[in-house]
Amino acid sequence: MAQRPPKNSVTLRTDQNIGRTRHLSIDTNDGIIRSPRSSGGFSNASRYSVDSQRPTPPQTPPRPGTYLIQIPKEQIYRVPPPENASRYELLSRRKPNRSACRRCCCYSLAALLALVTLAVALVGIFFLVFRPHKPTFSVSEVSVAGINLTSSKAPVSPLIEIKLRAKNVNEKLGLIYGGGSAAEVLYDGVKLGDGEFTPFDQPADNVTMTVTTLRGSRIKLSSSMREDLKESEKKGKVPFDLRIKAPFKFKVSDVSMWTMAVTVDCKITVDKLTSSATVITENCVTDDIILLV
Repeated sequence: MAQRPPKNSVTLRTDQNIGRTRHLSIDTNDGIIRSPRSSGGFSNASRYSVDSQRPTPPQTPPRPGTYLIQIPKEQIYRVPPPENASRYELLSRRKPNRSACRRCCCYSLAALLALVTLAVALVGIFFLVFRPHKPTFSVSEVSVAGINLTSSKAPVSPLIEIKLRAKNVNEKLGLIYGGGSAAEVLYDGVKLGDGEFTPFDQPADNVTMTVTTLRGSRIKLSSSMREDLKESEKKGKVPFDLRIKAPFKFKVSDVSMWTMAVTVDCKITVDKLTSSATVITENCVTDDIILLV
């Protein structure tokens, strides 16, 4: 009958078998074949054998819509270099640089000032060389219609036509009267009608006759004003005020200059309020010329 081998021999044989077997382990030195002595005896070999045979727990898959993002550790715990702090402190203390903006503003103001100076110089040269004179005006005829003084409460709608005599006294400069003019006629401060001064071109050293039509619509006259108009018509002296503001340009040969404006105030007296009225007195004053650019 065979005898059971001693325990030490079994241990030695088991160690030898284990020594010839490669086991998988989480240790980085598993790939090295160890002897029973180097592995520390039977107890270590048994431990490696049990760990390698232990089943790996199943990994739970991520839920739908869940993402796993791996970020390197050095990016998460990265500390800015110390020179960034000193640079931030230097920039925060520095005042904003406004030299470029100030330089641009200075250049713009200088250019604008140069343009204004040039324009003033050209105007001065023009006035010194040509010595322009303002035109003169006078009233030659007046026609009145639409003013009925018989009714004490009915509104009136005047229609007044005024024939003007415009004279250009400049020997080398023509005149161009353009649109945008305005004219109005008043009685005792009450406007009876308004309209536009008729535009026209006038050569140098010329007299032109022009007609301006002024209209009023449903103007209510007070009883005292009606009585004053009746009394003035009986005396044959009905006073009116005519105001004209007309833009124009001086013309040198075929070149027109800047736009200017002339204002004319006329005091007119007629004998009656009809279309065949006669001008008794008239006096027109032309104000100074205004440069409109």
